[in-house]
Amino acid sequence: MSSKIKAEVHHADCLIVLQNMNYESIDLVYLDPPFFTQKSHRLVSRDRKKIFSFDDIWVSEEDYSGFLFQRLKAIHRVLSRDGSIFFHCAPNANHLARALLDEVFGPEMFRSEIIWYYRRWSNSRRRLLPAHQTIYYYTKSDEFTFNLAWQEYSPSTNIDQILQQRARDTFGKSIYKRDELGNIEPNGDKHGVPLSDVWDIPYLNPKAKERTGYPTQKPLHLLERIICLSSNEGDTVVDPFCGSGTTLLAANLLGRNAIGIDVSEDAVELTRQRLKNPIRSKSTLLVKGRDSYRNADETLLSMLLGVKYVPVQRNSGIDAFLKEGIDETPVPIRVQREDETILEAAHKLHKASRRKGAKLMLLVAISEGGYFQFDDDLPEGVVIIDSPRLSIEKILRDSGD
Repeated sequence: MSSKIKAEVHHADCLIVLQNMNYESIDLVYLDPPFFTQKSHRLVSRDRKKIFSFDDIWVSEEDYSGFLFQRLKAIHRVLSRDGSIFFHCAPNANHLARALLDEVFGPEMFRSEIIWYYRRWSNSRRRLLPAHQTIYYYTKSDEFTFNLAWQEYSPSTNIDQILQQRARDTFGKSIYKRDELGNIEPNGDKHGVPLSDVWDIPYLNPKAKERTGYPTQKPLHLLERIICLSSNEGDTVVDPFCGSGTTLLAANLLGRNAIGIDVSEDAVELTRQRLKNPIRSKSTLLVKGRDSYRNADETLLSMLLGVKYVPVQRNSGIDAFLKEGIDETPVPIRVQREDETILEAAHKLHKASRRKGAKLMLLVAISEGGYFQFDDDLPEGVVIIDSPRLSIEKILRDSGD
């Protein structure tokens, strides 16, 4: 981190600090304010030594809207002509945030509604599983900083066609452009697809190294993307509700100055500690994509054709679970490998299923093993069934006899 890059952390109401800043002196503002949840939020730190909490309880929508309006007006004043604001909100406050942003910045300054998409554990509520949050992106003027970013082409994209120039024929139909000799003209280098407004960035899992235990902590990857898009090195980034300090940390790591404000003394202290000891989690999902987690053997699973099952991606002993269990316990399945005996496969299945409370475990045998003579040696609960191949081999052999 360059010695010229600075970070300021203020323990105060952001309205007071913003009102004392110079006019149009800030290049980028990201805010993750209270979400109007009408709840008290509380979490324990990673080391179990600290409890972070804050109240998000308001008298009314009018009270909440007035609170935000005052602070958005102050942000608009300090934001530079080429500056941007990213307002992070939850479903219960989206309608209020959008209306306030339109009023303060003007609807013509709206740039994008960013959907931060992630996957989380399911719950039992009678509704669709919440799997995204919204970030509204506005600018101070039409002369705003924007650094174009790229993402990979879809697997279904025909890349060789994209690398060729197009033209219109006499009927207005798109065709490949050709030179005087009839050769297709190349379209130059391609960087990918411009970044869309749906961002697939993993939610911080409980074991992430950068997790602090702060209730509303966001992943560094999310803030780094925002900062890279709408600011340049040496610019100043402000977070009026800095919480755990993720925005400031991301800004400093990317060579930007940062100013954070929070009314919580605990949040301010946490932010200062993170700036002294920056930690970033490595995301395999972002580096390699979701498909990198898919390692189920499709050839083995093809033996379960017609069976209602859920494939298991990362378990060396279980290949799938039946969609319907027994007495509310799961039924794991394993397909015998070519290089293992039935007993070896049975013990691997049993070991992997032991902590899952399974009463029945199904092992699909692919080779003759005389398993009936091993009945007494099979782990409890393991039942062996023949694969189609083995069944056919037995029928042919019996028919020959």
